Amino acid sequence: MSDISEKLRDPLSMFDVRGKVAVITGASGSFGRGCALTLAALGGRLCLASGSEDELADVAAEIAELGAEYVTIVRRPDSIEDSQAILDTALEAFGRVDQLVIASGYNKAGFIQDQPLEEWERVMDANVRGNWLMAKAVGSWWIENEVRGKMLMMSSVRGRHGNYSGYTGYCTSKGATDALTRVLATEWAKYGITVNAIAPTVFRSKLTAWMWSDDEVGQATRKRSLSRIPLGRLGEVEDLTGMALYLLSPASDFCTGQIMYVDGGYTAG
Repeated sequence: MSDISEKLRDPLSMFDVRGKVAVITGASGSFGRGCALTLAALGGRLCLASGSEDELADVAAEIAELGAEYVTIVRRPDSIEDSQAILDTALEAFGRVDQLVIASGYNKAGFIQDQPLEEWERVMDANVRGNWLMAKAVGSWWIENEVRGKMLMMSSVRGRHGNYSGYTGYCTSKGATDALTRVLATEWAKYGITVNAIAPTVFRSKLTAWMWSDDEVGQATRKRSLSRIPLGRLGEVEDLTGMALYLLSPASDFCTGQIMYVDGGYTAG
């Protein structure tokens, strides 16, 4: 009698997310959209949240094209009320939540000697306070309802490395995201909840579109970034979604508290 487990006989079953309900904040951004499309294509059900109504409608249209079930809410997790409203939207539509992707965020570069406190606080609020609020809302529901949920936050290589371009807000916020990932993973492990983060390097997105331009600044910045990436190219959203699927599927049931660098080798050298 063979002792090959069912999972090893059918390894793809470990990545099965059919019917799972995912809440995705920042769903109209590049990373949120990529996660949404991946889960939708595999039979997931989605609650899409974003502060941009027009951009959210565009993503929703793509999800509808894939035939997936979804609801939308035009909100960011800026307050307890916002975070609870996002959760309630998912519960009203689907009755449960299995996965949480916190992909909302913000950056405003500025050297510390020049940047107003209000700008720094806005970065910290969007990237740390918003993460904490959304995690609190969904995680509390998971614990109360004994759901072994999966939480995914978006970090950055800047949570580990500094930057010479006035990133005191962004780098600090991503370092805090890493710490929040680890502490929630240890606090919630006893409930069977996993908490992980993806930390990319520079990816093609709406925020970095200028780096692909032919102007002098774009070319110089792109060249400087590429010089630090051993694989010799900047990232595309599709490079991220495989890792996201792993962290949101049963394949990662024994992986928690990890900062997964999707960076072309940036942090290796």
